[in-house]
Amino acid sequence: MADEFLAQCVTIVGAAHVLTDAHDTAAALSEPRGLWHGRARAVLRPASVDEVSRLLALCNAARVPVVPQGGNTGLVGGQTPDASGASVVLSLARLNRVREIDPQSNTMTVEAGLTLAGAQTAAESADRLFPLSLASEGSCTIGGNLATNAGGTAVIAYGNARDLVLGIECVLADGRVLSNLSKLKKDNTGYDLKHLIMGSEGTLGVITAATLKLFERPRAVETAFIGLASPAHALDLLVRARAAAGGMITTFEVVPRIGIEFVLRHARNVREPLGGVAPWYVLLEISGHDSAALQGAMSVLLEAVLEAGVIDDAVIAASLEHRKDFWRLREELSDAQKPEGGSIKHDISVPLASVPQFIDEATRAVEAFIPGARVVAFGHLGDGNVHFNVSQPVGADKQVFLARWQAMNDIVHAIVLRHGGSISAEHGIGQLKRDELARVKDPVALEVMRAVKAALDPNGILNPGKVL
Repeated sequence: MADEFLAQCVTIVGAAHVLTDAHDTAAALSEPRGLWHGRARAVLRPASVDEVSRLLALCNAARVPVVPQGGNTGLVGGQTPDASGASVVLSLARLNRVREIDPQSNTMTVEAGLTLAGAQTAAESADRLFPLSLASEGSCTIGGNLATNAGGTAVIAYGNARDLVLGIECVLADGRVLSNLSKLKKDNTGYDLKHLIMGSEGTLGVITAATLKLFERPRAVETAFIGLASPAHALDLLVRARAAAGGMITTFEVVPRIGIEFVLRHARNVREPLGGVAPWYVLLEISGHDSAALQGAMSVLLEAVLEAGVIDDAVIAASLEHRKDFWRLREELSDAQKPEGGSIKHDISVPLASVPQFIDEATRAVEAFIPGARVVAFGHLGDGNVHFNVSQPVGADKQVFLARWQAMNDIVHAIVLRHGGSISAEHGIGQLKRDELARVKDPVALEVMRAVKAALDPNGILNPGKVL
């Protein structure tokens, strides 16, 4: 039966795109952190929505589980098959075309396998901006971005991934194609199904294309790296920056000194951002069309907050290369933690006003739980999203430290919930937080989610074991 099933897959996508050899499938069977390693009957690589449709119809009839996969950059195991070997991995990598760019409508229709960097470049070719920006943008794909409702560094100005979509094309579990690649900003004709599919992590359908919102490209950008005493001072700076610059703020990232030290120790082509050392830093960027106005706004803001004692020091990027230097310090943060040993991750959000108190409470709790643990709390302060990562004590045993992952999660997430926050801000649920979701989510909400899953995927073939 296995041979017959795979033979039917071959008739749909061709023998070259039904991968079964261990060498060919290895990259698709584990995720970046190495927390999950799975097995699969095959990796299937369709090149069109019709091929996706036929494959899903075949899998549904044969009750073969399907694990959709884009760039395999997810951080919660949502794209990794289980160890049973019963699933097929459905790679969307070959669906990578730009179908249309419409500058007049400020829209772009692209396929799910296009990388985020590819989408950004396509928008630039039409003198437009697609503002979603992630550290993994060279590898992650639009389909994965929408399936997980990705966030990134520009959420403060443009919103999450789902805020950047007007329409989607999606293949349901039984092979039917839900096609609504609308360019309309107003369409009040019933349930908004695209928002149901986006963020569902491939458990309700497989996104094959999307119509994305484009924006006018900023003609000028001012970037500053700012040293200050604490997250509370960073929040004060944000409030004052919003009052002074309003919608011009496109980035507001907070970084602790320990994060800068990790980057300086392990990354190449980086340097101290300021003349002195500060306990915390903010990467602030404002964008617009009038260079002189931006320069003036940034200078006036920084002078005011320096005089008020909100910040200790600041440098404005004097060139494009200087700006890239600032961004490298932020973008290298995740990789720079790896040489420091084990790192227990928390992708959380709390109400903006609670961020300083959360960081303080969670840091004290973690340090009491594991003396010597090193907290690296950084991220998108402008939208309340903190990557509260904890590196092992210097000289500790990595595996012993990582074995306490769940216990540390319980401590940190309890503080998150006390502040009315979320245990997953932008990475999703996947396998990592599935069981915890069942404990913290409103029971009625879980019942509705399960009912939707049962209605759209009654045989349970789409990404089983993820989210629910």
